[in-house]
Amino acid sequence: MKIYKIKKNTWTLATGAGILLIVLINSCAESRKVADKTGVQLWSENCRRCHNPPASNTFSHEQWVMIGMHMQTRAQLTDKERDKIIAFLQQ
Repeated sequence: MKIYKIKKNTWTLATGAGILLIVLINSCAESRKVADKTGVQLWSENCRRCHNPPASNTFSHEQWVMIGMHMQTRAQLTDKERDKIIAFLQQ
C-alpha cells in the first residue's frame, strides 16, 4: 500500500511540474511576442480597443506621460508596453 501511495504521489508531482513548465513556456512565448511589437502596434491593439484615441499632437510630451500612466492601469499594460506607446505618441 505504501509503495502505491509513493508512486501515485510521484506521478502527481511529475504531472504538476510538467503542467507548470508548459504554462511557463507559453507565457514566455507571449512575452516575446509583446516585446517584438512596436509602439504603433501596441497603440492600435490596446488604445483603439475601447475608444477613438486623439491625434498624437493633441497633448504635450508631459501630458502623454500622465495619460500613459493612467491608461496603463485601465488597459492592463506593462511598463514596457506603456513606454513604447508613449514614445510613439511623442514622435
